Amino acid sequence: MKKNNFIKNILLTAIFSTALAGCDFASAPKDEIHADGKTMGTFFSITVVGDYPGGQKGLDKDADEVLRKINKEISTFDKDSLLSKFNNSKSTAQFRITQDMADILIESLRVGNDLDGATDITVGPLVNLWGFGPKKVEQQDRIPTDEEISAARANIGLDKLHVEISKNAAYVRKDNPDIYVDLSTVGEGYGADKLAELLDRKGVQNYMVSVAGAIRTKGVNNRGKDWVIAIEDPSNEHAVGRNVIVPVCTKGQAISTAGSYRNYISSKDGKTFSHIIDPATGKPVDHKTVSVTVVGPTALWTDAVDTGLMVKGGEEALRYANERNIAIYVVTRNAKDDGFETHYSRAMHRYLECE
Repeated sequence: MKKNNFIKNILLTAIFSTALAGCDFASAPKDEIHADGKTMGTFFSITVVGDYPGGQKGLDKDADEVLRKINKEISTFDKDSLLSKFNNSKSTAQFRITQDMADILIESLRVGNDLDGATDITVGPLVNLWGFGPKKVEQQDRIPTDEEISAARANIGLDKLHVEISKNAAYVRKDNPDIYVDLSTVGEGYGADKLAELLDRKGVQNYMVSVAGAIRTKGVNNRGKDWVIAIEDPSNEHAVGRNVIVPVCTKGQAISTAGSYRNYISSKDGKTFSHIIDPATGKPVDHKTVSVTVVGPTALWTDAVDTGLMVKGGEEALRYANERNIAIYVVTRNAKDDGFETHYSRAMHRYLECE
């Protein structure tokens, strides 16, 4: 993994901790070790405050091993990954998987069912149809027809996928041979969790890891202050840099954001279509909610929840979060002046109080 500070600064909306947390600039910052690069079709970054066993080379090597293993299991972009082999199989018999992959599937199915199917890891046929999967298509040329969408929707559904665990093995089984599982909505969060587990095993007490928009933190930054993660201002969507709409103090929790304003396609008439697909309609969401940020115990969980809440839209997302004491922050486009409104759940308040 090649060290790349430009990528780190662009990718992480998180290294605002010194500017946003009122740090004492007179105090000398502690040393940091960084690792960053590409994984899962996106970027990752790791910041370790203090030492790491084996130093920079040790961190690079260990992180690379963790991420390579994840990609070989759940990547839809690698035709030889375990998930790709399952997707390409037309058998409805048990398909043996790793325990790690079983954990991802079980948690994703659990969250998806709790969200009434708004998070659906079997939505792959629709993702591919709209051109957001491994095979990119020029959507400017054509938008899927209602007939194509209906045909794809016949091959999705959480009830069509089953994870079965025995004493010594784990399996997944599909009712429909054309089921196609897409774990991109949770893969980044799972990757962040696994990198955090690596650092915990190595005895690192202070760190921040990010895989795209999924982030895990522990301890403090190099100024001895809490890590502060910045929620991005969507009005800056076409700029190279990132503006901050609000700082969030994670307090050792995971945080991730699902947004509809950066990854989209455009038709010839100029209409844009988000990569966030609503399984109930088979089409990209078209409401005014542009991002949902979730804070919680694991990045896998927040990654699964933020996608479902983006599908539901801001008003329903806030109702869901307040009923379950979940910390979320919602950014919605204002129809009157095309500006943005922000709202957050009761549980989010404590994370907005940064010292």
